[in-house]
Amino acid sequence: QVHLEESGGGLGEAGGSLRLSCAASRSTSNMESMGWYRQVPGKQRELVAAVTRTGIYHVFDAAKGRFTISRDSAKDTVHLQMNNLEPADTATYYCYVRMDLTAYWGQGLQVTVSS
Repeated sequence: QVHLEESGGGLGEAGGSLRLSCAASRSTSNMESMGWYRQVPGKQRELVAAVTRTGIYHVFDAAKGRFTISRDSAKDTVHLQMNNLEPADTATYYCYVRMDLTAYWGQGLQVTVSS
């Protein structure tokens, strides 16, 4: 089992920045990938950004140039730096890690961006 502790989020303004963090309860050295999804009511959860064990970083198209994901492997933590926020970024953001053939999820962080 892996527990994911999420922090950050909250209320932001259009054009502003927020930072999300996610810390795993045990080593993620053998993880396949770790990152963030987001979901708005009535829509499917969508991948925002992820990093793989081999150090490949992915950011989905709508966030390219605005969001950056980083990993602190020593602390088993990933961060999502969100810059130039847009109201369309309003969603619940979920941290995940895929390891041991299992996906583990955080409880979710609400991010609300005002115009």
